[in-house]
Amino acid sequence: MRSSHQHGAVASWRSTLHEIIFEADTPAGRAFDLVLIASIVLSVLAVVCESVERIEATYGALLRAVEWFFTILFTVEYLLRLLCVTRPFRYATSFFGVVDLLAILPTYLSLFLPGSHYLLVIRTLRVLRVFRVLKLAQYLNEAQLLRRALYASGRKIVVFVLTVLILVIIIGALMYMIEGEQHGFSSIPRSIYWAIVTLTTVGYGDIAPQTSVGQALAAMVMILGYGIIAVPTGIVTVELSRVSTRDISTQACPACAAEGHDTDAVYCKYCGATL
Repeated sequence: MRSSHQHGAVASWRSTLHEIIFEADTPAGRAFDLVLIASIVLSVLAVVCESVERIEATYGALLRAVEWFFTILFTVEYLLRLLCVTRPFRYATSFFGVVDLLAILPTYLSLFLPGSHYLLVIRTLRVLRVFRVLKLAQYLNEAQLLRRALYASGRKIVVFVLTVLILVIIIGALMYMIEGEQHGFSSIPRSIYWAIVTLTTVGYGDIAPQTSVGQALAAMVMILGYGIIAVPTGIVTVELSRVSTRDISTQACPACAAEGHDTDAVYCKYCGATL
C-alpha cells in the first residue's frame, strides 16, 4: 500500500514538474520559460562582452562569475528536464536535448581547454523555445513544413553536393596543370580551394590565374557558379510545394518531451506515450 502511495506521489511530482518546465499553457510554465529565455540572453551577452578586450580587462572576473552562475543554473534545469520525463534518454538525444547539453558543456570544458567557453553562444539556439512560450503555433507549423521539405530533399542535395565536389576536384587539377606553382597554384588542394571560392562566386582574390587559358577556365567556372547556386534552392522549393501542412499544438510529450504533435493527437508520434 505504501509502495503504491509512493509511486503515486512520484508520478504527481513528476507531472507537476513537467507541466512547469515543458508546458507554456499554465502561468507557472509560462513564467518559467520567460525567465529561462531572459537568462539565456543575459548569459550570451556576458560571453560576448567578455570577448571585448577593454570590457574583459575591467569586468572579466564579474563576467566569469556570471557565466558560471548561469551554467550551474542551466545544469540544474537540464537535470530537472531529464528527471521529469519518463524516457530521459529519448529527450537527451532529441534536438533540444542535445542543444541543452551543448549549452552547458563549454564552461566545464574551459577548465581543460582555455577559450572553449566562447562556444556558449550555442545557447542562442535555446531561444527557439520562444515560439512555444508565446503560443506562436503558426510558426511551429511553418517550421514543421520546412523540416519535412528539407528531409525530403536530403538525398537530392547529397547527390548534388557530391557532384559539385567532383567538379571542383577536376577544375582544381586542371588549373594546377595550366597555371602551376609560378602563378600561386602550388598544389592541387590549393587549386581546389581556388575552384571552390570561384564556383561559389565568393572571389577572395588571393589566388588568380595569369595565363589566357587559365582566365578562360576561370570565366567558365564563374558562369557555372551562378547556375549551381540556384540548384539547392530549386530542389527545396519543389519539395515545399509538395509537402502538406497540418495544425500542430505546443504540447510536449510527458515521456520524451517531443513537440510538434497534431492538435487532435492522443498519443506521441515519436514514442507512443499518452499525451
